[in-house]
Amino acid sequence: MARIALDAMGGDFAPDATVAGALLALLEFGPDHTIQLVGQSDIVRRQLEVHLSGAFAEARPQTGRLDFVEAPDVIAMSEKPSGVLRGKPKSSMHVGLRMQCEGTSDAFVSAGNTGAQMALSTMILRLHTGLIRPAISTIFPTARQPIVVLDSGANVDCSPAELVQFARLGCVYAEDILGRSDPVLGLLSIGEEPEKGNATTKATHLLLSESGLRFQGNIEGRDLPAGASDRGPFDVVVCDGFVGNVLLKFYEGIAPMLVTLLRERAGVSREQLAVALKHLDYSQVGGAPLLGVKGISIISHGKSSARAICSAIGVAIRAIESRMNEHIARRLGEAGGTP
Repeated sequence: MARIALDAMGGDFAPDATVAGALLALLEFGPDHTIQLVGQSDIVRRQLEVHLSGAFAEARPQTGRLDFVEAPDVIAMSEKPSGVLRGKPKSSMHVGLRMQCEGTSDAFVSAGNTGAQMALSTMILRLHTGLIRPAISTIFPTARQPIVVLDSGANVDCSPAELVQFARLGCVYAEDILGRSDPVLGLLSIGEEPEKGNATTKATHLLLSESGLRFQGNIEGRDLPAGASDRGPFDVVVCDGFVGNVLLKFYEGIAPMLVTLLRERAGVSREQLAVALKHLDYSQVGGAPLLGVKGISIISHGKSSARAICSAIGVAIRAIESRMNEHIARRLGEAGGTP
């Protein structure tokens, strides 16, 4: 049984989207799972009644599987992480994350302030032994099958040792969440040759070559949409958070552009486009785990819809059921605390 703490107040469309996403999750995931709505309970309950008398009136989700956890404070999307660490101990993020430490919850999901969630997750849940920093892993669609890209924005500047640790985290994620046995790893660079790239990339290439991971070598940006380089398909791509976040935002803009071009210039219907481009829809993925913390903290897009929130809850459930955190601890332990 999974107990998912959902930040009911987090995101541009909260609590509307978060409560609706929780109700969708009740309908789509097994009856053993419980969703804990963390936030200003009076507001959350009123929003629940709105949905139950409206869009969900006929669906009749099992609301007995919803728990309400009071958290009177709200962290704004614009607040700086440093201020959040010092204040608002009764915010929905603080309370939701602490529940894991207290043994009353198994995972936390939020579409709120990403910087605050990263900082609080690191402070409250702590990092696995030997880990320098956590990383955000994101699922990218490709022409073959989805791949894991990390870091997607947690760390702008990274050392070679940190990038190797991210590679290990990403491989565990590919195994446990995507079901890839012995995943293939690539290092994002400006050319496939080992000598291409900046000093950090070249040093990372050397470390990865000696890491024991199934390292394909450098891959280029053009390889990502294909999900394969000239040397074959790959499952995990590692890069620093600056490059990863730029890449993520670029990817997010591709689907709307394709929809506009195909509708206006090729006359393709909205329904046909929806089917063809479904795998490019972020809401189908929903959230990205902050890998490396001793717990499960799923980071969702600030503009997450109800569908995206539901999908993020699904990611949390898979992380719990696969015992991903235990796998990460074991993998890092096998590496002896070194890159």
